[in-house]
Amino acid sequence: MRSQSILIANALLAVSTTCAVAGGLEGASPIGAAGIGMQGAVAAGSAESVEIGLEVLRKGGNAADAASATLLALSVTDATDFCFGGEMSILVYDAKRNVVESLSGLGVAPRLATREFFVSYAERNLTAESQEPEQARVIPNSGLLSAATPGALDACITLLGRCGTLRFEDVAGPTLNILDRHEQPWHERLAKTLRRLVVAEQQGSGDRLRGLRLVTDYFYRGPLAREMSAWITENGGLIRFSDLATHVTRIEEPAVVDYRGYSVYKCGAWTQGPYLLQSLRLLEPLDLKTMGHNRPATIHATVEAMKLALADRDTYYADPLFVDVPLVELLSKEYAQLRHPLIDLQQASLIQRPGDPRRGQPLLGEAETRRGLLGEIRDTTTCAVADRFGNVIAATPSGWSGVEVGDTGVWLGTRLQSFNLWEGHPNCIEPGKRPRITLTPTLVLQKGKPVLAVSVAGGDWQDQASLQIVLNHIDFGLDPITSLSALRFGTEHHVGSFQQAPPDLGSLSLFPGADEPLIAALGALGHRVQVSGSTGNPIAIAIDPATGQFQAAGDPRTGRHAGAF
Repeated sequence: MRSQSILIANALLAVSTTCAVAGGLEGASPIGAAGIGMQGAVAAGSAESVEIGLEVLRKGGNAADAASATLLALSVTDATDFCFGGEMSILVYDAKRNVVESLSGLGVAPRLATREFFVSYAERNLTAESQEPEQARVIPNSGLLSAATPGALDACITLLGRCGTLRFEDVAGPTLNILDRHEQPWHERLAKTLRRLVVAEQQGSGDRLRGLRLVTDYFYRGPLAREMSAWITENGGLIRFSDLATHVTRIEEPAVVDYRGYSVYKCGAWTQGPYLLQSLRLLEPLDLKTMGHNRPATIHATVEAMKLALADRDTYYADPLFVDVPLVELLSKEYAQLRHPLIDLQQASLIQRPGDPRRGQPLLGEAETRRGLLGEIRDTTTCAVADRFGNVIAATPSGWSGVEVGDTGVWLGTRLQSFNLWEGHPNCIEPGKRPRITLTPTLVLQKGKPVLAVSVAGGDWQDQASLQIVLNHIDFGLDPITSLSALRFGTEHHVGSFQQAPPDLGSLSLFPGADEPLIAALGALGHRVQVSGSTGNPIAIAIDPATGQFQAAGDPRTGRHAGAF
């Protein structure tokens, strides 16, 4: 180990300030909210990250190469939404193998992060003004104690190694160029860390996969991991070297349902994603097209379906490596047929109604009382890429705790706050367990080929917006630009995914621009209507199966960007 460290330290002196594919973007066309092309498309949270992804595609890289470069850039351009030490969920359509796979770029609870630790921590920190101890038992929403093991870097490397063609040096180069502008005090520190990783890769002697492995070894099991572990320990955090050394990006089968001849894919129950699939099952008996796009009856039915699916999310979803999540039953047509009659087309539901898929019952007999505290939602960013080879990737990265690990420029995430402390609940915190997160990209295939990729930022709003984009595409035939510019709606009729905020029963939020007759009609159905800008921040790429044309879009109202060529 010592000899390798000396080699890397010496080689640092020779690392240039730019890397392959990193060339400046002078002369590139301005990136806006949409793009149409035949060779490639990228949509993401910042204009500069979109241009970086497009440049990789222009120079011959594939979707995995471009997505990795875009995601690394987002950790700088969207730093308060997604950080280098954060997490992400990824869906990949691999054209060569004609398969969809899920990559879990999510860290786990450290070995010291027990329920007993956090219950004791909460009770020690109660003040006279605090709520009752049982209600105040939540995991902090910022700081070192909120951080799971960092998953973002390993997810990018896994994606690059499994599906890409470029080296880490190639995809990190554009991010190094951004960091070299020194627009933030920590940029120089992260640039130094990235160059250390590039030097580690160079010890692979030109073997691309070996070089990528050496990057992850250096970050998770080498000198950088030991530095981070020592600093975190000294400053009262829970992550240790052993937590970093055992981190892995899991490659899993995604959840999928067929809806009106389309196959809709989501990551598993370690995310909230499958509830979108449950919602589709509940809506399938309805003729939404005849009901009309964004008409009162359609909005009402969609919200009522989401309420039922969200109740199941809150009751059952968790890391399936630790608990038995009845996902097959939850996604079955038989269960949807039991639950569909609970949708009253004339009246909004004002109660939470989880079902009982294990017993084949539409309602759970004695649902556990839900309670919680409102936590601050730290936002997320977005990434979707499609290439001329037929590969499509949708990713949703996030995480920013406000804590930089020493002088590494690596900021940690906050995902432990998505666990609860309710003893016996599937999503109660345990060491080594993944929190059930909101990050939830979407891929839609028709006749085995991708036609739509979606990513949305916005916590519990993510799949509410994603569901509407999927319905806009399948039921209403809207192109991405029209779809993302349309009125959106959502509800907080669920337990919040951040510190278990209590449900706002019967709530219905409409994006600004909703007209008074629509608001009145939904109010007459029993919804508690409000106009709000918090209904998700989406991007999407649609692929025409007949021509292969890409249409990429980001919602300009929420600062999303897209481009194609």
